Amino acid sequence: MATYVVLANFTDQGIRSVKNTTQRAGQAAEMAKGFGCEMKEIYWTLGHHDLVVIMEAPDDESLSAFGFALGSAGNVRTQTLRAFTKDEVGTILSKLP
Repeated sequence: MATYVVLANFTDQGIRSVKNTTQRAGQAAEMAKGFGCEMKEIYWTLGHHDLVVIMEAPDDESLSAFGFALGSAGNVRTQTLRAFTKDEVGTILSKLP
């Protein structure tokens, strides 16, 4: 499974109903499972982003499909980063000439 860091910000709709954010997080985690993805951790943060989510997915397409479904609910807008472990980066680096 690939690891991803998802940075999210509440939309106007999402912040208006912020009292339900933990409930929505649980619903999002369940939705992710339907795409073969898993929300490993979710953090509500201070600063530029409202949420940071650590996810695992079998491939980019599965995570993208989940991201489209999540975004279509209208509560958050996301930016997704593919994250590599030390071992994965080692494999990548071994391909360098």
